[in-house]
Amino acid sequence: MRIDRAALADLARGAAFLGSGGGGDPYYGLLLAEAAIARCGGFDLIAPADLADDALVAPCGWIGAPTVSVEKLPNGGETVAGLRRLEALMGRRIDAVLPVEIGGGNGLAPFVAAAELGVPVVDCDGMGRAFPESQMVIFNIRGLSACPSVLTAACGSLAVIETDNNLTHERVARGLSVALGGIAHMVEYPLTGAQARQHSIPGSVSTAIAIGKAIRTARTERRDPFQALAAALGDSGLYPHCLTLFDGKITDLERETRGGFSVGRVTIDGFGDGGSRMEVLFQNENLVARQDGRVRAMVPDLITIMDRETADTITTERLKYGQRVKVIAASAPSMLREPAALSLVGPAAFGLGPDFTPIEILNQGEGA
Repeated sequence: MRIDRAALADLARGAAFLGSGGGGDPYYGLLLAEAAIARCGGFDLIAPADLADDALVAPCGWIGAPTVSVEKLPNGGETVAGLRRLEALMGRRIDAVLPVEIGGGNGLAPFVAAAELGVPVVDCDGMGRAFPESQMVIFNIRGLSACPSVLTAACGSLAVIETDNNLTHERVARGLSVALGGIAHMVEYPLTGAQARQHSIPGSVSTAIAIGKAIRTARTERRDPFQALAAALGDSGLYPHCLTLFDGKITDLERETRGGFSVGRVTIDGFGDGGSRMEVLFQNENLVARQDGRVRAMVPDLITIMDRETADTITTERLKYGQRVKVIAASAPSMLREPAALSLVGPAAFGLGPDFTPIEILNQGEGA
């Protein structure tokens, strides 16, 4: 599949939804990717099955607080610099790249490098959404190492990270990103082609494109974009359940940048006379949604706050008082609901206490 500018715009829209509020606003990544298309031509998106067993595949993305990324812009060379250093470390050329997470701006992170290096992007990722920490990835869940990894910053600084476990890798990389201004690019979890096939979430990039196209087409044809979104998610096979949890206006917002994360909560008052209220907690990504104290959705299922008129995703760093929104939940890919995954990406991993309960069970009897 050849990725042109129209597909890139759809990808940005779909990746924003799959970010569950995080992954960074894809706007700047879209501009960089469009500029790369203008310089180098389009990008090739290939299936994991097309990779040779011994191919060198490099996942990449951004680490840091999305609130910082709104003001501290990339220079466009961070990705390529990191990948070139990985090639030097591995003693061979990179054969393909993929997003470490499909959510938000990270869903577009590999495309600039794909154009500059002349390599394809693989239609898969490591999360099927976005998570705030780098060990919350299917590669770590399946026992693969994040190292060697390369962290690069807009100022030109570059660091190679080697650790004995992936949690320590996250802590070291997070500390470096804070020291470098709160945001940096990271190439991590270098894979063989065989590992990329066996230990990734396949089809996530093309699914993001399909989601974005469905919303765009519905808006053009004056159809309900939320119905189109739900249909695209169901057709993907990765996200079979989609629910509109709440419809209202943001009436309170607490948000701060702490320890390399954007953390806080947003309060939404429902429309109508019922006086219902929803509260969403976030750490870069939206983690749990409670309506009048009752849990309606929880990580790793996706919780996305969207403009109620346009179905544009509102990432956590762009939430504002007075926005009129809908809160949409979608089921996470099945890999993320397995017991081994839930220990790393479920509610307990964020100190939220209760065991994971899927949205289709939490909302039995609720309308879509």
